[in-house]
Order: sequence, then C-alpha cells, then structure tokens
Amino acid sequence: MIRLDDTSGSAVAAAIAAERRRLGSPTTGMVLTLLILSDEDNASDATNAAVEAARQHPMRIITLIPKPGKVAARLDAQISVGGDQGPGEVAELRLRGELAEFSNSVAVPLLLPDTPVVAFWPGDCPAVPADDHIGKHAQRRITDAAAATDPVAALRARSTGYRPGDTDLAWARLTPWRSVLASALDQGVPDIAEVGIEAEPGNPSALLLQAWLQDALRVGVVVRDSEGPGITAVRMSTPTGDISVSRSDGIHAVLARPGVPDSAIALRRRDYAALVSEELRRLDPDEVYGRTITGMFG
Repeated sequence: MIRLDDTSGSAVAAAIAAERRRLGSPTTGMVLTLLILSDEDNASDATNAAVEAARQHPMRIITLIPKPGKVAARLDAQISVGGDQGPGEVAELRLRGELAEFSNSVAVPLLLPDTPVVAFWPGDCPAVPADDHIGKHAQRRITDAAAATDPVAALRARSTGYRPGDTDLAWARLTPWRSVLASALDQGVPDIAEVGIEAEPGNPSALLLQAWLQDALRVGVVVRDSEGPGITAVRMSTPTGDISVSRSDGIHAVLARPGVPDSAIALRRRDYAALVSEELRRLDPDEVYGRTITGMFG
C-alpha cells in the first residue's frame, strides 16, 4: 500500500505508473476504468467488490470519497497495484474541503487512455447520473436502489433520469429469476390470467420484476409482502393450474407446473462482487432494462 498525503491527481497517476514499472507489469491488459463515487460507509464494500470483479475484468479502480466541509482543499490517496488486488490497480482518494465538489478534476488524469469508463454509485446517486460531472465521462453508469433509504423513490428517480448506459444492481439481482421464468415458459406461453410476486417489503428488484413481467406478458402483476429474503415466489395463474417458482431460503427453489413433477433448481442470492462483475460484462446500453425502468411508473 502506497500512501500519498496532501497530493494531486497527477502525482497519484505518476505513483501508479512508477509502481507498475517496479513490478514490471504494464497497463496494456487493463480493459476499463471504474470510478466509484461513495461516502465513507459504502466505500470499503464497493471497492472490495470491484477488486473481486477485477479478477475477471482487469481494470483501474478509482474510489472517490468526497468529504466536503470548511477545511482547506486537500487530496489524500492510498494506492495498491497487483498483489492481493489481483491484476488490477486500486486508488482510494479522499477529497476534502472545496476539492470535494470537483472530483472530476482529480479523476480525469487517472483515466486509462483508449479504454471504456464505468461510473458506480454504491449509495446515494445524482438524479440524472449521465449529467453528473463523473457520469459524463462514463459509457456505463451503475447505481443501487436497494442502498437507498426509500428504494421506491430511488427507482422513480432512475425512471425519470434514465439515459442509455444506466443500470442498477437491483436489475442484476433479477438475472437468475428472469432466466428461470423464461425457461419455465420456453415451450409456449399459456393463457396467463394474472401473476403474483412475493417479496420482502420495499424490495426494488420485485418492482422491476413486476414491470418486466407486465411488459412481457401483458397481464396484471401484483406484488405481495413476504418475510423474504428478497423475492420468495412468483406464481402465474393459468386455466390448468399455477406455474410457480418458490424460494424460501435464498438458495434453493422449486419450479412447479401443471401435469409435470416439481423440479428443484439452484437460485442462490448472489453476493455484491458477483453483481458488480455481471454489470461490467457489458458496456453497451441494456435495452431491456431501459424499457423496464422507463415504463414501470407510466
């Protein structure tokens, strides 16, 4: 760990380059730059998740932790290259005083040339991420409605502020559910009368699943409260009986269909690092998410 106190963005970039030369490891294998804009409470978890994701997507991770206040402008940095951080690079930057309002001026000199930029807000995020001074530099912008005090209000803000390239970890949490439900209907969609979703109160993924199913099936979808964890069941009513996927323990699920023996399937809730890694696999706009988030409050 290299520590630089009261430094500058260019000095941090020079220190990373010097450490790379010392290790004899070039940056040519880096596929992107990840900018994490976070408070102190969420910075550690977000950075650790990004470090795990870097084992699949070698990248430069820049965690920006603004600390505004009536103090002198100052930048303190901690830098790690290789080693326990895998093939990536990590720079945790704490911006104090007036500098906290201009984090883009610190981040820009650290962006890898000719590679995509991804911005990630693990906690609070701007109303329109694409218009943020950090979001303007990013092709992909990741938020997490589940971390908000009011997840429903957060999703509404994502809906009105959506721009192509935006995504949310609440959507990534749905990937296994969407795969299982699509597989259950892959032999033809029967006459589905209605759909019920059971999930712990205020779960943003359940609301996104509701909007996705309404768009895909063109039927009414109701969300009901359960004890969790997360989404616990989806039941689709048909004239011949219910098609259901139920998961009470967050790990194993049972798929039930009329006239077919029940099937046990793995439907484990994934950890933070797996969610971040999934979102980094694609850098083009997710059109299905865009259609779902913009239509869910229409």
